[in-house]
Amino acid sequence: MGGGGERRKINNMSTLVMCLVFTSIFTNTVSLTKEQENDRITALPGQPEVEFSQFSGYITVEEKHGRALFYWLTESATHNPLLKPLVLWLNGGPGCSSIAYGASEEIGPFRINKNASSLCLNKYSWNKDANILFLESPAGVGFSYTNTSSDLKDSGDKRTASDALRFLIRWMSRFPQYKYREFYITGESYAGHYVPQLAKKIHDYNKNHHDPIINLKGFMVGNAVTDNKYDNIGTVEYWWTHSIISDTTYKLIMSSCTFKSAKYNEKCDNAINYAWSNEFGEIDQYSIYTPSCNKSSGNYTLSRLKNTLVRRRVAGYDPCIERRAEKYYNRPDVQHAMHANYTGIPYKWTACSDELLENWKDSQFSMLPTYKELIAAGYRIWVFSGDTDSVVPVTATRLSLSHLNLTIKTPWYPWYVNGQVGGWTEVYDGLTFATVRGAGHEVPLLQPERGFLLFKSFLAGRNLPRP
Repeated sequence: MGGGGERRKINNMSTLVMCLVFTSIFTNTVSLTKEQENDRITALPGQPEVEFSQFSGYITVEEKHGRALFYWLTESATHNPLLKPLVLWLNGGPGCSSIAYGASEEIGPFRINKNASSLCLNKYSWNKDANILFLESPAGVGFSYTNTSSDLKDSGDKRTASDALRFLIRWMSRFPQYKYREFYITGESYAGHYVPQLAKKIHDYNKNHHDPIINLKGFMVGNAVTDNKYDNIGTVEYWWTHSIISDTTYKLIMSSCTFKSAKYNEKCDNAINYAWSNEFGEIDQYSIYTPSCNKSSGNYTLSRLKNTLVRRRVAGYDPCIERRAEKYYNRPDVQHAMHANYTGIPYKWTACSDELLENWKDSQFSMLPTYKELIAAGYRIWVFSGDTDSVVPVTATRLSLSHLNLTIKTPWYPWYVNGQVGGWTEVYDGLTFATVRGAGHEVPLLQPERGFLLFKSFLAGRNLPRP
């Protein structure tokens, strides 16, 4: 499931030898180096007691400009984390924090309580089955920083992928027990660019090195920005079929917008703006059937998610939930415990950086060619979609993926969790697609049990369960 193509196979004995250098397999403990000990989190403020280890800190990815990326590793909560894979999680935006969303709202081990003074455990944390590495990327997101202010004005897909690869190589030098470990990349939203782009970077890097330390097996991405043209057509279809916009507006948008470039003509822009201003209403576009966050919260902006039609306002089941993260991660005691912000970043930690979003310079128009290359190389690739998201909706993802023209191996069928339909799935030659019923843009937040089963099935390389 994870091999094939041009990728070199990693010898299982090499993996075991590397683990034994740093590990006592009998006591299941790791002898920490000084660098690792410096990054070890003893406990976060208000954190319940846990048995797994945590590490966080900085990896410099570019010395001249002073770019450093912040990470948070939550090792597996099982009794054998050394035998569990390493999974990298990336959030999108571009410019949004994997710690704000992935770690604190979705797949991480903790949830921030309402008063932002303490943490509680997440029953469906993905670190039950893997070691999860959260990365705030690119520089300028969250605690990640650059000493060159112009970097915030010219970020883009290419530099983000290059910096992420450099981060992984240097991070594994700091944590060599993860070299050769089974490695997967996961994420959502604009990480529909980050994830396959990083996978390709690793693929190309491994081809050119006789001893590739990053044992990439595959990737999984949800509600993913995939193709500018097909995503946008599919998004308008979703708005119309879910009664968000009128027949008249739907016809006007479809006749005015070609979506052949990232910029829209004036008539197209006017039609979309009319829909937003007059027809959408105050809904949470990321989860259309749940309550929205009040405008007075200050989280309502008109910025566009790159390559989509939507007004960006990050939200979830508690539509104002990211405010908890902004309170918690701006606390000095929290930053001290996480070894964060020791350089004194001249701005507050925020869930998303509008400066990065507004100044994004290069964005790959379509990820489909990258998918084709990685499918041919034999990686395990899953794409999933929460079906109540109007930002990067299921209709957009299905339309984009249809243009890969893949052969169907297992036809469309419902998959189940506890006797209930969890969603629908279809397995192709080289890719698995799955919907998650009742989930919005942040699938593990809205449907945590279904999202966890999806993740476990992906790691195991087995189809989602039938009744």
